[in-house]
Amino acid sequence: MPLINTTSDLAAACERLARHAFVTFDTEFMRETTYYPKLCLIQLASPEEVALVDPLAPGLDLAPFLDLMRDPAVVKVVHSGRQDLEILWNIDKCIPAPLFDSQVAAMVCGYGDSVSYEQLAHDLAHARIDKSSRFTDWSKRPLSEAQLTYARSDVTHLRQIYLELAKKLEQSGRTHWLQNEMEVLTSPATYAAHPEDAWRRLVGRVRKPRELAVLMELAAWREREAQSRDVPRSRVLKDDAVMDVVSAAPRTPEALAHLRSIPSGFERSRAGAEIVAAVERGLERDPKTLPPVTRGHRRPFNQSTVDLLKVLLKMVCEQENVAAKIVATVDDLEAIAADDDADVPALHGWRRELFGERALGLKHGRLALAVENGRVTGVPR
Repeated sequence: MPLINTTSDLAAACERLARHAFVTFDTEFMRETTYYPKLCLIQLASPEEVALVDPLAPGLDLAPFLDLMRDPAVVKVVHSGRQDLEILWNIDKCIPAPLFDSQVAAMVCGYGDSVSYEQLAHDLAHARIDKSSRFTDWSKRPLSEAQLTYARSDVTHLRQIYLELAKKLEQSGRTHWLQNEMEVLTSPATYAAHPEDAWRRLVGRVRKPRELAVLMELAAWREREAQSRDVPRSRVLKDDAVMDVVSAAPRTPEALAHLRSIPSGFERSRAGAEIVAAVERGLERDPKTLPPVTRGHRRPFNQSTVDLLKVLLKMVCEQENVAAKIVATVDDLEAIAADDDADVPALHGWRRELFGERALGLKHGRLALAVENGRVTGVPR
């Protein structure tokens, strides 16, 4: 099967694919040397055909593919598709909808946390995946037959996986659970990379308001620099170097040069001057305008209560056959232990019905935990 490398062939293929209720899709990309992932291959499949698209082909216009992704009459099926969706957002602010992510659906159906595509292919499609081509260079042409076979398998078995999981969701009455999860994946806010928010990746490593202020300015500068040059953040400044600058807060190039994590001569470059300027902006920030340093300002909670909530979560998820990761996180449990009205997913929607109400009942003594026949169970009080 040849790669689709002309706009006319792509348009014809997408027209055929759009006649079906669903299409599966995946991408292969490279991002080791760039900030934005480089799209190298697109895989698509309907119940009747498989199409492999070469986005690197000269003159190829991806518009027919993007139109298919936006077609409201066709369900787009992915597995752990966040990075694939990020690529389409970067290309044309395109977010496929309606969407079905088989990894999320599998967690709802009780397959555990972050189940792999290989496991689902084995369990639901009775297929084995040869993973030897997964980390090959997808930007080189021609692609090998092994790469093409692997690429096809990423969407062919996904068809059966989708049908089986959709059936399980329908039978269990949990289809709306998945729809709630897809709202996050189809929200533009999930993919918009704002430099002003880059500090959040490293905020757990700061302890003082002054450090936070410098981190906010420095992380925003690094993010803008990485985006403009299309290079990984670490090519601009490694995380450890960022934190060294945050801690030392050098206000002159000479002071910057004294940091061991800063390469020799870096302080004399344009970037060195901009780092010093970012530090200065951070030090000039009014501490009253800063968000709280999370570790130092988290509302107090009782650790024993959190431990009991963990047991309750495990019990509920085993009884209901759903992955704990999709119901509540440790942060959720700590927030519930501290505040009955915590604004966390576990206290909203189907999660509250499944777990949140019981969590509040346990916290306030309306529910007790006991062991019966070797299994934990909840006992109303």
